[in-house]
Amino acid sequence: MPTRRQVIGAAGAAACGAALAGCAAGEPGPAIVPPGVKGQVVAKVADIPVGGGTVLTKWKIVIAQPSAGVFKAFSASCPHRGCAVSSPADGVMRCPCHGSEFDAVSGKCLKGPAEAPLAEFPLKVEGDGIVIL
Repeated sequence: MPTRRQVIGAAGAAACGAALAGCAAGEPGPAIVPPGVKGQVVAKVADIPVGGGTVLTKWKIVIAQPSAGVFKAFSASCPHRGCAVSSPADGVMRCPCHGSEFDAVSGKCLKGPAEAPLAEFPLKVEGDGIVIL
């Protein structure tokens, strides 16, 4: 018959294993839009340069326009340690803390130490505004 300590220890080990399995590399979960931004106009189309973009510090979002009329929204938090990435330049968003680089079209990690892509948020253009869905 196992002791109470053995049962509690086994349960704790199982919980830790499950938590670590959830942190394993693989497909990222769905992007969670920051509170208070869903449905809001976050930027004006004219303020996002073609081939570049801007970081919206208030919501920790990067809005990029990789080609004329194509807009993308990503989390501005690097998945490695949470530092804020830069605005896109030359098609790349860079993390100043540890040097990770991300593609401005897909959010894909191009250079580590980050391994996961930047979370992408759905958006739409309404008139001259960019709205996060």
